[in-house]
Amino acid sequence: MRRASRMWLVVAAVLPILAFVGPLWRVQLEAPQYPEGIGMSIRINTVTGEKPNDLNSINGLNHYIGMKPIVPDTIPELRWMPVIVTGLVALGLLAAAVGRRWALYTWTIVFALIAAGGLADFWYWGYDYGHSLDPTAAIKVPGMTYQPPLIGSKQLLNFVAQSWPGLGGWAIALGLGLAVLLCVHEVRRPRDEASALRRVA
Repeated sequence: MRRASRMWLVVAAVLPILAFVGPLWRVQLEAPQYPEGIGMSIRINTVTGEKPNDLNSINGLNHYIGMKPIVPDTIPELRWMPVIVTGLVALGLLAAAVGRRWALYTWTIVFALIAAGGLADFWYWGYDYGHSLDPTAAIKVPGMTYQPPLIGSKQLLNFVAQSWPGLGGWAIALGLGLAVLLCVHEVRRPRDEASALRRVA
């Protein structure tokens, strides 16, 4: 790889560090009884309310419809996610130091698999969270489930649930997108250089 490509690879590798600064994902609920909305931030190692009492309010609402409480200490992914992101950053910097195309391609594939696995795991968590309801709950609506959207908005009873990436999530997506563009550039560069040589000749 050329020096410029290696520098851009360093940028792509360090972008996921922002996951330690801002939330990976944010889920917000809006309803007439909560005109300002309530929400939670899914961070790399914990889950917090958007405002101090939001997580307690969400757990209180969930109790009435039979959903399990959100207790960060019981979510195993929050324990190993910091290790995975740290390892991903380290491998990306190593690939930049090696400076070979195979290192870039390998890291990008690993990055993509981790990102896809993380989204799949988040979807499954939301599915289990919204479908595994306590049959003795105070409020039961036949056929109703409460899975939040993976991304976008969804009507859940009188609530509108919105789910979007946070700063950390966008940073990871940008890093992966940059890595993919670098791969495309490195695949095309030999052809472009050969074409340029033919035109000169």
